[in-house]
Amino acid sequence: MEWISKSNVLIVGLGLMGGSYAKAFKRFGYHVMAIDKKKESIEFALENKIIDEGSTEVKKEFVGKADTVIFALYPEVFKKWIKDYQNFFKKDIFITDVTGVKSAVVYDIQDILRPDVEFIASHPMAGREVYGVQNSDDRIFLNANFIVTPTEKNTKKAIEWCSSLGRVLGCRKISILSPKEHDEMIGYVSQLTHVIAVSLMTCKDNRHLVDYTGDSFRDLTRIARINEKMWSELFLMNKDVLLKEMDEFIAEMGTMRDLLAKEDAEGMKEKMKISTKRRGWFDK
Repeated sequence: MEWISKSNVLIVGLGLMGGSYAKAFKRFGYHVMAIDKKKESIEFALENKIIDEGSTEVKKEFVGKADTVIFALYPEVFKKWIKDYQNFFKKDIFITDVTGVKSAVVYDIQDILRPDVEFIASHPMAGREVYGVQNSDDRIFLNANFIVTPTEKNTKKAIEWCSSLGRVLGCRKISILSPKEHDEMIGYVSQLTHVIAVSLMTCKDNRHLVDYTGDSFRDLTRIARINEKMWSELFLMNKDVLLKEMDEFIAEMGTMRDLLAKEDAEGMKEKMKISTKRRGWFDK
């Protein structure tokens, strides 16, 4: 299924992800428009031919030209944007997002959205530890996983459309999950890993560590360079899931501590064998 005709794609929120989407669409010849409150982001994107048109204001005639809209906003800002400006949308278009939490977002958006516009949520499992359109790179999508999170309100056509979006971006595997399944998965593979990285950086205050560390510490803490506004919002929106994952991780750390305290080498070796086997799944 062809994703969309060579027409107008509007990106709302021109940061790292929005800019990376823009570069991917431009590469395939789409007419790319963008809205961002930061004038410097729009100017940079125009000067570097990342977008064809840009605006720092939400104008009816500008939004009304869009044949589809990609939202790359913080969750609460996304909800407010829909409430304030959804009447600007062209009739019968699909809109999607890149939001990292779904249950606390998708149903609210679908409840307030007018019936002749369909929101089909999605989440590219891609990113970098830097921010801003200046650091955007559409190569982050190549071989990445892409998740579509429909609800009972979504049509088969919208699900197929959103799945083909992942293929346009160059993603390796397209998965269909419910918002609940998505949030349970993301609580473990993304949010917990960010909690661990932040905790590693905050549990010791030693600026000289940079002079001694090797790749293992740098690899583990790469994602500790974190956007505190966005990630704290995502953590709170997925609070129950993330607390459960943190509790399980703390318990596992306790088990490893006990094995070490008892000098149980065989027990530690068994844990390491399990770890090695499971990590191998990700190398295939």
